[in-house]
Amino acid sequence: MDLAGKTILLTGGTNGIGREMARQLKAKGASVVITGRNAERLTAMRGEGFEAISADLSNAAGVDTLIAEWGEREIDVLINNAGQLVDHDFRKGTPDADAADDCVYANLSAPIRLTTAFVERLKRRPETAIVNVTSGLAIAPAARQPVYCATKAGLRFYTLALREQLKDTNIRVIEALPPVVDTQMNDGNPMKKMPVEDCAAAILDAIEKDRKEANIGMTKVLRVAEGISPAFARSVTIRF
Repeated sequence: MDLAGKTILLTGGTNGIGREMARQLKAKGASVVITGRNAERLTAMRGEGFEAISADLSNAAGVDTLIAEWGEREIDVLINNAGQLVDHDFRKGTPDADAADDCVYANLSAPIRLTTAFVERLKRRPETAIVNVTSGLAIAPAARQPVYCATKAGLRFYTLALREQLKDTNIRVIEALPPVVDTQMNDGNPMKKMPVEDCAAAILDAIEKDRKEANIGMTKVLRVAEGISPAFARSVTIRF
């Protein structure tokens, strides 16, 4: 896919991987609309020339706001990148159930709802894609992040099934599986972190080359380990 001239909706585009993807997409000539919920970051991205929609995707009202703001305009690529990490570790005490609900909605329900809203519109365009950003932890979980891992695994399986449903259409369904990336979300994570610029570039490369999956960085190693022994792959990640 040639990204130049494409109209792209990128959720979670004010920070981390999303912000870097937005910048790289713009450099490739795409028309990028981003979403976020932090007012200062939204303002900063608008200052860089992006259209930025304020929407909290951790609940249905926020997703509906985004859909309404988009209006009737066309769309070529939907990138479901927005995500939340929630502390859900019973070894530290009783987790916040409401925070877990927000994480489930942002990471899984929102992408499903946005896909449902835009898939027929995507079918009208000559060359389109839905890109779901999951995680290496969608393959094998980490004990300290059970809700995050569950939502990303859920989105992975949704993506696999959606790809089969849409295989006879013009819509490419792509899954991006980043490793641990050097973003604010991973502050305090002791694992080696991939530069955000490299991760964003790998995702865009997968879109341009119409790949079904982008196994990025250490996720490639994890996928090999899973192919040999899923139990071994889980034993590597579960302790983190």
